[in-house]
Amino acid sequence: MPAPKLATFPAIRKALRFYQICSVITGVGLLLLVTEMILKYTPSLAVELFLGGSGGFLWFAPVVPGPEGDLVSTGDGVNLSLGILIVHGWFYVVYLIACFRVWSLMRWPLWRLLLLAAGGVVPFLSFVMEAIVARDVKRYLAVREAAEAPPASAAATESSR
Repeated sequence: MPAPKLATFPAIRKALRFYQICSVITGVGLLLLVTEMILKYTPSLAVELFLGGSGGFLWFAPVVPGPEGDLVSTGDGVNLSLGILIVHGWFYVVYLIACFRVWSLMRWPLWRLLLLAAGGVVPFLSFVMEAIVARDVKRYLAVREAAEAPPASAAATESSR
């Protein structure tokens, strides 16, 4: 694969920053989602988190088996558990866009895009990938810019003329 062009380096830096932000938000959302799933589907717990309603400001309402065997919440108010699910799902799409942007600008192989995308579905992986990608991209940009820069002695000679 061809290397990224120097002209794309500012776009790469912006894409990296966007990816880093999306990675952290997606990682936190995924951890909240996993916590919500554990609370809902652990038989001894079987609760969902609600905001407002008859239970107060923040409260857990039990879930019970519905007529078709699915779990039905008994709470009223705003179902924060459902909100976590929806927000994570939609933000995962934004995260995938951020992954694609960094991947395409850096001209990495396809396996790297698949690994980045897995960061939004494997708990804690987005945090690990964010650190690795940031380190790799910043190192690559620094090395390429240093290699393309004129030697210091040549630059000093030209400026003194």
